[in-house]
Amino acid sequence: MDIGKLSERLMGMDDATWAKHSNPWSGWSRITVLPLLCIAVWSRVWLGWGALWLVLLVVIWTWANPRLFGNPVHNDAWMTKGVLGERVWLARNSTPIPAHHAKVAWVLNLWAGAGVCVLIYGLWVLDTGWTAAGLALTMGAKLWFLDRMVWLLADMNDTGKGAAT
Repeated sequence: MDIGKLSERLMGMDDATWAKHSNPWSGWSRITVLPLLCIAVWSRVWLGWGALWLVLLVVIWTWANPRLFGNPVHNDAWMTKGVLGERVWLARNSTPIPAHHAKVAWVLNLWAGAGVCVLIYGLWVLDTGWTAAGLALTMGAKLWFLDRMVWLLADMNDTGKGAAT
């Protein structure tokens, strides 16, 4: 199963939620999720099992974020295009995308996955260097992926197969 589709299903992302999530405020504020999760996990040092409450708050923020903002006024913002492009990426099994986008997106997802492994290790051993490296690699790959989704959306719109911007 595709991890993107699985997370979309677990998050309960329907068309209305995706429309709200394409609001740049939603996309940019969502970038806080991974750093907040790191802080919540790290807080086990000070809070013990109480850190689970912070983790739960981050999970709630992750779910609520795409639902908190209204639809964007226009679709010109970079983050809006990135989110709309992500929908195109997620629909690639039913609407094929250009091979050059698929290859780069897979590489970036692999980099992000490697970053998650580094991040988990850093959080496990409470090492700020490993944690920061994992966070930077994961978030850097995700932002690069989003930039690629902007390009994908533009290419798909040029062929009439994307979401209108």
